[in-house]
Formats: sequence, structure tokens, C-alpha cells
Amino acid sequence: MEVKASQHVEEIPRAEPSARLLRGQEIDVIAAAESTQTEHDLDFKTAIKLYPKAVGWSFFFSLGVIMLSFDPQLLGNLYATPAFQKAFGYEFNGSYIISAPWQTALSMGNPIGQVFGALFAGLPMEWYGRKKTFSCCVVGTGCLIFIQFFARSLSVLLVGELIGGLVLGMYVVIAPAYASEVCPLALRGMLTSYVNLCFVIGQLLANGVTAGTSQRNDHWAYSIPFALQWFWVIIILPGMAFAPESPWWLARKGRLEEAEISLRRLAASSVDVKATLAQLVKTDCLEQELEAGSTYTDVFRSVNWRRTEIAIGVYAIQVLCGVYMINYGTYFFQLAGLPTGQAFNMGVGFLAVGFLGTVLSWVLLRHIGRRAIYNSGLTVLAILQLLVGILDCIPGYESKKGVIWAQSSLLVIWNFIYDLTVGPVAYVIFCECSATRVRSKTIAVATAAQAILGIIMTVAIPYMINPDQADLRGKVGFFFGGLATLSLVWSFLRVPETSGRTYEELNIMFQRNVPTRDFGTYDLTSEGEDQSAI
Repeated sequence: MEVKASQHVEEIPRAEPSARLLRGQEIDVIAAAESTQTEHDLDFKTAIKLYPKAVGWSFFFSLGVIMLSFDPQLLGNLYATPAFQKAFGYEFNGSYIISAPWQTALSMGNPIGQVFGALFAGLPMEWYGRKKTFSCCVVGTGCLIFIQFFARSLSVLLVGELIGGLVLGMYVVIAPAYASEVCPLALRGMLTSYVNLCFVIGQLLANGVTAGTSQRNDHWAYSIPFALQWFWVIIILPGMAFAPESPWWLARKGRLEEAEISLRRLAASSVDVKATLAQLVKTDCLEQELEAGSTYTDVFRSVNWRRTEIAIGVYAIQVLCGVYMINYGTYFFQLAGLPTGQAFNMGVGFLAVGFLGTVLSWVLLRHIGRRAIYNSGLTVLAILQLLVGILDCIPGYESKKGVIWAQSSLLVIWNFIYDLTVGPVAYVIFCECSATRVRSKTIAVATAAQAILGIIMTVAIPYMINPDQADLRGKVGFFFGGLATLSLVWSFLRVPETSGRTYEELNIMFQRNVPTRDFGTYDLTSEGEDQSAI
């Protein structure tokens, strides 16, 4: 049943006509409406000029994601590093390998950490804010790197990965939540999808570092990559003293003066931050009217469930369509028959095109809807995975280097398409679909759900591709191609178009239960509601 503004809005005695009392909070509804219209009118280039500091601080908070993605990619590459194989593995058919059980155990650290770390992150982010939570995580990461650096046995390394993963898992919740709360509508797609670019950067750096150290025959072949993780800690900690807190979080806590100061620090002097603050408060009050709540229980209530399902779905599909194969890219190329040097080079190129794809996705996000990009990209990914599997079935595969290179090239193309579409757009969609009062917790739940699927893949992939196990090689393309096809069906039916809508407008559309395929063209005034009074 639609909530009528007149039920909760009353005039404030002797106040200006624009002043309304909503849930006990005075709001300048005219200023809020003007701010909403300004956001719709703001183009990308103008937004960059008016909000350069918001862009910079959003990028800064996303540095934690680079640390998060560096770790699992590093491990995947170390499995193909001779010095690491000899120090931690066993001899098999004349060469050293890390056993599948140990690969599984070590690789569990990151996804397990994302499950518990992400769910825990939602609590301090709500209690203490994004800034303090991020600072504590960076300090924790800096301390835990020591375990990895000094590890000389698989059991010690496992402890470091598990404990470190708990902290690393919090970064993927902090970064998109902060980015979505400091930028205007015109920049929302770029800044939230930048999180995906940070994943690519971390993976690319891990590939580049291990490509440079893999030929060493001492412990520095793997100790140097572990030590380089301290670089980000050294970069981030000094900057935290100057970082502004999320104005959305401050507004929800009733700290409106601080929220206004934060808005001023994020925008150019010509921006009317008082109007922006009125819009923030109005949106928050609307969510209170809709009883969106702010706890983990509220994430699963009927008023938020559709939004939670979309957030979980678009993020989980990243795993289901095969992204975890990226962490094993170098190892997979080596098993496919490429020499170690060429396998590492292919791994670096694998991620370089991913970097390019994410940057190009910003262009698509400005001109094409989220739903169209996501669904078309997922279609191509499914086809490419199936082609990889078909090539692996060619008779005499091992002796046909052209087929091996073709298969490897298809995986590179797959990674480009993924980072052009599904990878970055998923972050945009789940930030836009989640209600602002439960955004951090919705992202946390989606991250935990994705990480659980990641745990399953972490267990399964080594057994699927290792030569001493199933030895499927490229035939895993059939598995991921099938999952991607099923995911496409769900996405077509459930993922709405959210581009060009403010958070207040999205609240109204979800509250009215607008059909999925009508989001892009829905007229908010179609039901005769006076939106300025909501």
C-alpha cells in the first residue's frame, strides 16, 4: 500500500513554506527537489570538475581492494613458481607440485575471510563510520603480513592466509559503500565500478611481481611478493588523517553539521551543499517511512528482500560465470602446455586486457543502461566458456600448440569481456539497488554469499584442473558455460535498469514494486504522487 506524504508531514509553525517536518526532522523539500533536479542535469565532465575531491577520496578508499585481490592472485601464481613448488610441494612425475588439498586449504583464506570479514564489517561501519573501520583494517593487514612473510611451512602460511583473509574481506564492503555515498549521480557508475578495476590492478600487480621473481631459486621468489603488500599500508595510513567521513553515514546519525562539512570537503565551493544535505535527509526519512530498517534482519525483510536478492545475484554470478579461473590463469596456462615463462607472460597479458576492459566500461556506463551491459556481457561469457571446452575435446590436443594458444586467447578475450561488463557493472547495480540505510549490510551479505560460492570453487577448481586429479584442463569451460547460461536466465528476469535514478527515486520504484523490465522507462508521476512531498 502506498504511503501518503500527508500521513507523516505537517507544517512547522512560523517556518518558511518550504520547511516540512518528516519523522521529527526539519527538511527543506524545495531545496531537496532542486538538488535532485541538479543531479539529473549534471553531466559527467561537469561532475568531474565539481567533485574532484570526491573522486580522489573514493579512489583512495578503494586501495584496500587492491590488497584484497593481490593475495589470492599471488597464491595462484606461486603454485606455478618453481622455488615455491620445491619449498612447499612434493615431487610428481619428475617435477614438484603443490598438492590439491593444500592448494585448496591455502586458497580458502581469502573467501573464508570474505564471508566472516564482510559480515562483521557491516557492524563497525554502522557504529563507527567508514573512515575508522577502514583505518583499523589497514593496521590489521600490516601486522598480519608478517605471518606470510616469515612462513616456511604450509601450516604457518595457512594460518597467515586465514587470519589475514578475515581483515581483507572487509575492504570489499567498505570501498563500494563509501564510493556510492560521496559521489553525485553522474559519477556513481564510474566510482562504484572502479572497485572492479582495483581487483584487476591487484591481480595484475601480483602477476607482474611473480613474473619478475619466478625465476629465482631461493625463498625470495615468494618472500618478495609477500613483502610488497606493506607498500599499500605505508601509502594508506598517513592519508587517513585527512579523509572525510561519508556524509550519508553522518546524516543518518543526526550529525548534520559534520555531514555538511564533509560535503564541503568533497565538492567544489560552487556546489550548494545545503541542498545536497536536504536531499540526503529527505531520502533517509523516506526509507524510515518505508520502514527499511538498518539491521541485518532488515536486509531480509519483505520491504528490502527484492533489493537484497538482486545484490546477491549480480555479485554471485561473477563466481558462477568463471571469474575464479582468473586466479589460476598462469597455472592453467602452464598445465595447458605453455612453458613457465610464456605462461607467466600470458597471465600478465590476461589481466592487462582486464584493466583496459574496466576503463572502457566507464564509457559504456555513460551511454548504455546497466541491465543491457550486464545481460549482453553474460551472454558472451557463456559462449566463450563453451568454446574453450569444445577446443579441449579436439583429438591430439596436447600436440597441437595452435589449439592451446587459441584456447588461451579465448580466455584472454573472456577476461576482457568480463571486465567490460559483468565485473564492474555488478558493483554499480548492487550499490544502486540497496537501500541507503542498509547499504553496508546489503553489500556485506552479497559479499558473504559470493564468498561462499568462492569457497566451493576454491575446493573444486584444483581438483578439476590438477594433473594428479581430474585433469580437465579447458573442459571446465563446459561447467562454467552452463552455470553462466542459467545465470543469464535469472538476470533477464530479475535485474532492473537503475541508471539515471537517484536513491530516493529508486526507493519509490522498489516500494511500488515496479516490474523489472519497466524500470528504465517508468514515470515516477504516473500514480499522481506529489514527489516533492514524499
